Amino acid sequence: MSDEVIVDVDCLEHVYPDGVRVDTCGNAFRVCRGQRVAVLGPNGSGKSTLLKHVVGILKPTSGRVSVFGKDPAREYAEIRSRIGTVMQNVDEQLIGPTVFEDVAFAPLNFGFSQAETIQRVESTLHALGIWELRDRLPHYLSGGERKKVALAGALVFGPELLVFDEPLEGVDYASRREITRLLQTLNRDKGMAMIVTAHDMDVVGDLADFGYVMGPGGRLVLSGSVIDLFYDHDLSDYNLAPPTIVELIKTLREQGLRFEPTLDPEVFREQLRRQLAQPSREVVDLEPTRSSP
Repeated sequence: MSDEVIVDVDCLEHVYPDGVRVDTCGNAFRVCRGQRVAVLGPNGSGKSTLLKHVVGILKPTSGRVSVFGKDPAREYAEIRSRIGTVMQNVDEQLIGPTVFEDVAFAPLNFGFSQAETIQRVESTLHALGIWELRDRLPHYLSGGERKKVALAGALVFGPELLVFDEPLEGVDYASRREITRLLQTLNRDKGMAMIVTAHDMDVVGDLADFGYVMGPGGRLVLSGSVIDLFYDHDLSDYNLAPPTIVELIKTLREQGLRFEPTLDPEVFREQLRRQLAQPSREVVDLEPTRSSP
């Protein structure tokens, strides 16, 4: 990850036609090249609104949004190929008659040759494990399969930034692992930055290193590494339940056991193994006391 800021949102305010107002003023929202960022908050706090401004779907009432140095609401065509987008309602993004044609639609319409488009689509479908769906009708697929197709359409460009609203919602366990591993690989090997939202706090550690917490009305009330957010703050104030592993480690530490903060189950298991391998500090005699005859 570099220090180059590719997304910069300053005091964004958006007022919907019905009068609902989202105002992010508080912490500045910034994403650096190669950074994985989670936007956390209760339903209705404005997470999706923020993402829609980043990808130019909405124009702010006031404030400033800059993505790759451009205003996405006015200059999105200039940065379109650098951004992959999957919004929460993926059905709105699926427009092709077949899966293959759907994923190929955007590259063909943005000037890629037919040969390069075919190569990119084949590679992306294989990477997501949905090559066998290539001739299927998108709207007859399961919810998890449709999400994978929408993700394929977002990744086919090889974007520098992926904006993904609820990436693992409605996806089965096996697909969650596939999507998570693919996104981790793209971040590690290609330097792809990510902005994700999530309701399930247990998946945040797999998807992001840094996080912002949105309070009521869209205020950005907290920011920091996801480990610091979960271990140093009581996020129940914002109607967010901590990941299961965080609750477990905090409970064990309250009992005097030494566990380092982590969101990685493998790291936790290794710490637990070491704890169990230590000789007991206190031997408790469970035999009942017997009086002398």
